[in-house]
Amino acid sequence: MRGAGCTYNDIVDQDLDAQVERTALRPLPAGTVTTKQAWIWLFAQCAVGLIVLLCLPRLAQIISLASIPLVAAYPFMKRITWWPQLWLGLTFNWAVLVAYAAKTETVSLPLFILYAGLIFWTVGYDTIYACQDIEDDMKIGVKSTARLARKNIARFVYHFYGLSSTLVMLAIFTKLYPIGNAILGAAILILPFGLHLRFQSDKLKNLVEKTTYLILFKSNIRAAFLLIISISTYSAVERLGYFDFL
Repeated sequence: MRGAGCTYNDIVDQDLDAQVERTALRPLPAGTVTTKQAWIWLFAQCAVGLIVLLCLPRLAQIISLASIPLVAAYPFMKRITWWPQLWLGLTFNWAVLVAYAAKTETVSLPLFILYAGLIFWTVGYDTIYACQDIEDDMKIGVKSTARLARKNIARFVYHFYGLSSTLVMLAIFTKLYPIGNAILGAAILILPFGLHLRFQSDKLKNLVEKTTYLILFKSNIRAAFLLIISISTYSAVERLGYFDFL
């Protein structure tokens, strides 16, 4: 369904993409795929998504369907607000709500705290991504947090990454409480992820080339890997009861 969202976004944005150097060679603006073909592909992706949806528990189905307005509105956010990255965070991370509901058939406070932390992480890394297009976006009137914070992008990303790390740690802490020294356990678990985000924001201070922005953006693959390890370690250690000794 993320693929379907990307297809829908490309259909809506094809005229804008044609005016931006980085996106001008995408299939629709380049003419290698027609709009009709793109719509057919979109419906094919949604059909597969529907099959998956029907296999989910009822709560996960409801949460999945609730994402439709977010997905439908996302391509238009860059036209009406300086915060399309925030809307992307709301939309892109909705999957964590679906996954949790599918696994547990419930929702919880730590889940929503984690969701908020992932939203702020998305604002940070997509701001870095948007730095590649600042000049073109200014010409065609596309808004972004990169343009909004252009005078001090590193500080802007630093603050959002800090919020992200804090909220993810709080989500783990809320799950651990009142087991042992929960705040210490949460801080230790989230430290690698937080340090990687700090490294990114520090590195951002000296970046000027589009290619280096892209490399830094892609380093979030490693950040995601560290976050997955942290949460997986929490789950394993909690089962073994080791937090009682902290």
